[in-house]
Amino acid sequence: MNEETTRYLVTLVVNGVVREAAVPARRLLSDFLRHDLGLTGTHVGCEHGVCGACTVLLDGEPVRSCLTFAVTVDGHEVTTVEGLAGDGELSPVQRAFTECHGLQCGFCTPGFLCAVTAFLRDNPAPTEEEALEAVSGNLCRCTGYQNIVKAVHRAAEIQAETQGRPEDRGGRA
Repeated sequence: MNEETTRYLVTLVVNGVVREAAVPARRLLSDFLRHDLGLTGTHVGCEHGVCGACTVLLDGEPVRSCLTFAVTVDGHEVTTVEGLAGDGELSPVQRAFTECHGLQCGFCTPGFLCAVTAFLRDNPAPTEEEALEAVSGNLCRCTGYQNIVKAVHRAAEIQAETQGRPEDRGGRA
């Protein structure tokens, strides 16, 4: 068997669900998510890790799925843009991008949403410079970034507002 026909079983948790598929060794995580699992929210732009459109969360950390082989994530947890919302409710980051018009064509948006979600988990009250730095690894050709940065700050506000509510901590209202 050659490298093209040899397949490896990859089992991981994607958006809270155990998923598996047999893939070639060189299958990219972006292709695995889109083609093998049918999760097309992850977009592929440059295929060189530069644009950030393919950003997903691997064990909670943002990674470029176009640079990551699927076989290397076996046994790990991946969150895609489809997994950010909970129980049909938009996440604070998704809500903020909507409220602040932080998207236009939407192609880059899934990568921004994943990257900003991880950023705000680690820095819940960013300065203007920190917010700008956080989104600088993702390219957008439509927005000029002003509303994206506004959305980062608005998401931080939404998260701060909801932290005190029991239903947002998994408890009862």
